[in-house]
Amino acid sequence: MRAIYATDLSAASEAAIQNETCLECLGRIGVETIHLVTVIPSNVHAGMPGMNFSKRREQGLARYQSVMENAGFDSETHVVRGTPHRRINGIAEAEKADLTIIGSRGQSPLDNRVIGSTARNLARTTVVPLLVNRIERSTDEPDVLREHLFQRVLYATDFSENAERAFDAFQYLRHATQEATLVHIESPKDETGDEEPSARLDALADTLTQWNIETDVQISRGDPAEEILDIESTVTPTTTLIGSRGQSRMRRLLLGSVSEDIIARAQGNVYLVPPPRTA
Repeated sequence: MRAIYATDLSAASEAAIQNETCLECLGRIGVETIHLVTVIPSNVHAGMPGMNFSKRREQGLARYQSVMENAGFDSETHVVRGTPHRRINGIAEAEKADLTIIGSRGQSPLDNRVIGSTARNLARTTVVPLLVNRIERSTDEPDVLREHLFQRVLYATDFSENAERAFDAFQYLRHATQEATLVHIESPKDETGDEEPSARLDALADTLTQWNIETDVQISRGDPAEEILDIESTVTPTTTLIGSRGQSRMRRLLLGSVSEDIIARAQGNVYLVPPPRTA
């Protein structure tokens, strides 16, 4: 597997990249090559007084590259200019990446719906699965909040095609997963066919049990985002696994409200699986 690791060389990015346990988890799910990417915004110019952004970022990535190679990964670096989420997505496509990783400071004490603009834009437009690695807020030396990335997974499903694609991620996540909680939130809009939600969750749980993953199922009723976030605070997963909606080019620009709320407000990491790209 190939991963894009997007970094702005901040303390938050450093915390994620330097965390040995996080890197070990990536190795367990099959990541072999990591492309370290940093983007110089278009409005930052090389001629600005006292600023040599390209050189500084190349030096920073070279240091991170040593960390990756010491952890056993093949690694390449990319210093590019432009709009961050667009350039990151472009490199992900060009390198045929299997996932993109970005650190995020998580919940803001002033507005719990705020996440970094690049993380938010990537969540809305990503062309490959996106791991939002949650970092501590309000500290000069932050650390990751859940360093065992996929040890305990909370999987939320509405039984849609996009949710099924997210569940398929367990085929590789299972190599780093010990426990899973499978959740469905009932609402008047549910269309689950002839099978009851409990039966459908049990069938998914059987699959994970065959992979020696200790699995629990929960069915709740109410607002999907609020219920999923409440369950996350109770079971404290290391990562919440969700699928995003939208098939058309236009709708890919708009993340489903449930997914957006979870990415913005979850306490731990979030793994978002987007719909397949269409021409």
